[in-house]
Amino acid sequence: MKLIDKYIGLSRQGEAVWISEVREAFASEPGTKALKLRLSCLDGTQRDYACPVPDWETEEQRSFLLRYLRARVFNVLSCYSGRALYLGLDMEDGELRALAEDCLDSFQREPGLKKALNIAGRLCRSLGLPAFEMGLEGLENHGASPAPETGPGEGLETKLRRAVESCRRGAFCGIDVGGTDIKLALALDGRLLAVKEYDWNPAASPVAEGLIRPILLLAELMQARLWAEYLPKDGPERQLLERALEKEAGHELMESAVKACSRAELPLFSGIGLSFPDVVINNRILGGETPKTKGMRENRELDYEKEFTKLSCLGAELRKLCLPGGRVEIVNDGPMAAFSAAAELAWDAKARLGQGGIVAHSLGTDLGTGWIKASGEIPDIPLELYDLLVDLGSEGWRTYPAEDLRSVKNENSGLPGLRRYLGQAAAYRMAWQLKPELLEGFTEEKDGVLGISMSPRDLRKPCLESLMRSAAKGDEAALEVFRRIGRNLAQMTREMEYLLDTGARSRYLFGRFIKEPVCFQLIREGFCQLLPDMELCPADDGLALTPLMEQLAGRRDVTVAQFAQAVGAIYFSAFDRG
Repeated sequence: MKLIDKYIGLSRQGEAVWISEVREAFASEPGTKALKLRLSCLDGTQRDYACPVPDWETEEQRSFLLRYLRARVFNVLSCYSGRALYLGLDMEDGELRALAEDCLDSFQREPGLKKALNIAGRLCRSLGLPAFEMGLEGLENHGASPAPETGPGEGLETKLRRAVESCRRGAFCGIDVGGTDIKLALALDGRLLAVKEYDWNPAASPVAEGLIRPILLLAELMQARLWAEYLPKDGPERQLLERALEKEAGHELMESAVKACSRAELPLFSGIGLSFPDVVINNRILGGETPKTKGMRENRELDYEKEFTKLSCLGAELRKLCLPGGRVEIVNDGPMAAFSAAAELAWDAKARLGQGGIVAHSLGTDLGTGWIKASGEIPDIPLELYDLLVDLGSEGWRTYPAEDLRSVKNENSGLPGLRRYLGQAAAYRMAWQLKPELLEGFTEEKDGVLGISMSPRDLRKPCLESLMRSAAKGDEAALEVFRRIGRNLAQMTREMEYLLDTGARSRYLFGRFIKEPVCFQLIREGFCQLLPDMELCPADDGLALTPLMEQLAGRRDVTVAQFAQAVGAIYFSAFDRG
């Protein structure tokens, strides 16, 4: 029992207890009870995960093992979702069976755990599959899982280069939707005409239209800018559009600019690529459990399932802005990051993508994760890794409500998920732990809940930028914030590789966290402390190899780190995923 007690003791002290370390320790512990997780995936394949459980004596020890088992099940579902998940065990072992039953029951009772079932239910319905199910079965049903069949196909590099070449002719729009902003890039015949950044707070909208309309308006603005390319530069419409493309331009100015062009027959796009931070399967937004739809989920005056379904029609609305045969390609922001990195590397004759393909992360408001295989396949799985339960400890920090910046709980699940270990919410939390003065002027406390001020101005991005500047100036606490983020990224990578076994030895990092070189170097330093044999690469100017990305790198008003995924989305609209 010493092993479990060690973890319980660390948790009481407020220390993290990493699931990968617990899993490895339990796997080598003598006298454990056999237990396996069997997942029937959305594509019909099966995956098995051994989950041996040590014996226990006290209720506190049992409680820790229950937390561990819940996390194992939740992480598998967050990564893959699926058609069914069964726990295999000796059905004659009454204690182990009761533990397993308690684990499955908790997914029905606890809202945070149930979100994994909600996603699975929506995916099964949308794909015409039977309802998702969970249960117990005897270990005798757990033989070796059949290996998935793979056949020869066109290589990833060939597909990527063809997509880039295809965007030399025609008009394309790339849209990168984030938690605090939306970024767009516009290209015509291989020229990067315009970029646009627009701040928003989707979680505050109580209806789907609050998410859909800004995206459509921004796409229409890019369509109007395309038309304005043929107008005199000093003309009123062109000048109005240029003002609307400025970062500070708000909703009303953009609407005015689009309206000013409404009488014209606007040109249509050859393709639109959209990076969206939710589960996307077959070009449809299907997850519905992210922070972006928080306002809709909490709106008791509507049927959330019906309201959320409206988001799945976003692709059809964007297609109205395209030529006949024009493509609208939608994918989660994580796979878009992986695709963007792969497209740049494929354009470099000296680069090699590797047998494991490309794994990339988008690190900003949240964490996006993507994997594109060496075959060019982007697995149709949720990869909701920002929700992974990697810390089984940190007991004291679990007592704060999820809305409090000191908490380790994700706001959208109420569970101690990765969002509070990576991304801007993690930076706030760790800054407060190390040196609260780093957040001075950015926080407010209401009814005992400490948060970043959102009114009269949203200070989330300015607060992160302040932390990054403090690190760049050498503040030791700020430096440690970003080192810890790197170590946490390594802990997530250990869990990801266990679940997916990608074989990729490099990780490419996109997003706001690499905008300041010092911060990226600190993240890489922390990452390599735990995973010295892996490489963490920045998606910065050094990755600007394709024609459009080179033009982006040449601009003085924006950076590659900011807009790489918006440009990558342009190429993605022409990519053959088959």
